[in-house]
Amino acid sequence: MTIELYVLSATALLLLVLAFLSASLYGKQVGQPAMMSNRENIPAPTGAARRASRAHLNLLENAVPFAIVVLTAQALHISTPTTQMAAIVFLVARLLHAIVYIAGIQVVRTITWFAGVGATIAIAVAILA
Repeated sequence: MTIELYVLSATALLLLVLAFLSASLYGKQVGQPAMMSNRENIPAPTGAARRASRAHLNLLENAVPFAIVVLTAQALHISTPTTQMAAIVFLVARLLHAIVYIAGIQVVRTITWFAGVGATIAIAVAILA
């Protein structure tokens, strides 16, 4: 298995961790009975719970194009030092993005988002080259 596929699998695990973290933080706000209900007529998450939810959704949105380029590269048997490093940069950037997003650190969050997108683009360029 290539490094790129390992990173894709780690990205899937990060998505699950963020989903659980988001639900846990939200559960602390509204209580377990509300979390186990249909969630109708309960308040929207706020603070870190809301940021964790948005970090999760943002990763999901960025994981789709990343997965597409990684799986395309895999199908074409493309795994170069550039694609490997880009995959690692994507994962590190997305992990940092989640941490700083939940912590509410705005400027660093944007930089890490761009790093993840840039890594995805780097793999796409390697495929098209």
